[in-house]
Formats: sequence, C-alpha cells, structure tokens
Amino acid sequence: MKKRRRSRTILGGIFLIFALVFWLSPVQARQQAEKAQASQVVEYRIGAKDLLEIKVYELPELNQTVRVAEDGTITLAVVGPVPASGLTAQELEKRIAAILNEKYTKSAHVTVIIREHQKIAVLGAVSRPGLYEMAGPTTLVQILSEAGGLTQQAGKEIHILRQQDNGNKERIVLGVDDLMRRSQDANIILKPKDEIIVPFDQTLTVFVYGEVRNPGAIQFLESKGLTLLKAVAQAGGLTEWANAVQVLVKRKDPQTGREKNLWFNLKKIIDGKRPDFPLQDGDIIVVK
Repeated sequence: MKKRRRSRTILGGIFLIFALVFWLSPVQARQQAEKAQASQVVEYRIGAKDLLEIKVYELPELNQTVRVAEDGTITLAVVGPVPASGLTAQELEKRIAAILNEKYTKSAHVTVIIREHQKIAVLGAVSRPGLYEMAGPTTLVQILSEAGGLTQQAGKEIHILRQQDNGNKERIVLGVDDLMRRSQDANIILKPKDEIIVPFDQTLTVFVYGEVRNPGAIQFLESKGLTLLKAVAQAGGLTEWANAVQVLVKRKDPQTGREKNLWFNLKKIIDGKRPDFPLQDGDIIVVK
C-alpha cells in the first residue's frame, strides 16, 4: 500500500509539472522570465528621466525604449502620451494594456522594464561624489555606502535638499553621530531628485591674549569643538601673574555685528564648580 501511495504522489507531481508547462503560453512564459530579471525594482516608482523598455507581444511594432519626460509622461507609437510618473512597472503595464485593449487588441500582454533609474546627487565630504541610481527603496546609509562613505574631513551634519510639490526645496539636516548609531530617524528613505550634501568640517580660529605662556591664534575643527579651559591650556596655561577669577571672552553677535563682553571665573571652571564654556569662531580670550 505504501508503494502504491508513493507512486501516486510521484505521478501526481509529474502531471502537475506538465500541466503548468502546457497551461502557460509562450507569451506568459516570456513575461514571467523578464519580470524575474527586473524583480529587484518591482516597488520602484517611475519618475522623470527614467528609461523604460516597453514590449507588447501582440503588437511588436509598439516595442520601444522611451525616456520619461519632465511632465511624467511617456509617448508611445500609435497610443500617444501615457502618464507614467509615480507608477510601478506593474501598474504601468496594466495602464498601457487597458488602453490597448480598449482601442487595438484584446488581452494585450505588456511588459515594462526599467532600464535606467532616477539618480541622486551625493556631494561634499564623501569618497566618491557623483550621481547614484535609486533601485527600489533606498536609505541614506545605503547611498552613502555607494559613495564610498564619509571622509575624515566630514563635518557633524548631513544636509538633504528635497524638491517640494510647489517647486521649492526643503532642507533636512541630520546628525552624523545619529546616523552612525543607526538611528531610524536619521537613516531616512530617500526620494527621487534628493541632493545629499556632506559639508566639510570647518577650521575655526580663536585668539588668546594676556597672561598665558603662548598667546596667539588657536585653530580647531568645528566637529571637535573647543572650550575656554582647553583654549587656555593650548595657549600654554596661565602665567603666575594671571587673574584666573576674571577672564574675558569678547564675542561678536553674528546678526548685529556688535561685540559683547563675557566674564568667566576660570578658577571655578578648573575646580568643577562651573561648567566649561564652548567657544565660537572669532572669539577673543583675554587673561588679565
């Protein structure tokens, strides 16, 4: 009995395979093969400047390769303009098939293959700046990896310029530290026409004068930052005549241009009784 059941199972499997082979028409078989090749971009939304290959098996004269216009349409022979922007390849197949079924043929088999995708510009402090294709949903980390990652000159922020429906560009600012910690809020899904800018880390300068051992200019990277105590230390430290209780920081207001005087008790900062003070580019420290 077991042998009979096993032979029936094998025969049933063979019958199913033959049935599938004969039930699938040559047209359907070719369609499935081509869709399998493009399966990695099934969820991709077509946009302006994408290059599409259109095949209609019942009407081979309509087979063509077209680029999506800026208004989001493609122009097909005989058919004319067809809206394509925002659709997946499968959705566009159905739209073209519906137009053909209504005017020219019945049960049209249409295949849309995306040959070139929209591109995203990656600029600034990355190893390989340039244009990179979006193939399906693409995150910020993925596109930065394609660009070779951030260089040592990268700053603390990443800027994304994103086109809005009204034509204006929105600026999205993300922290590099958040991205390195794999924060989901920072590793956003990119959109077509996004421009990614990784600003270079700026070199800032402060000036330390008065009763320090090595007065003069001190430079530091913006991403690293510099505090009042560290600036005095880099200037060689205080002399024996220095007044550590009243240390002056002269700072210009970037909006008004007016200079304001800020006084600090450096002794209390050293003793941990006061928080250290972060400096800005152009600050002047005077130790009396």
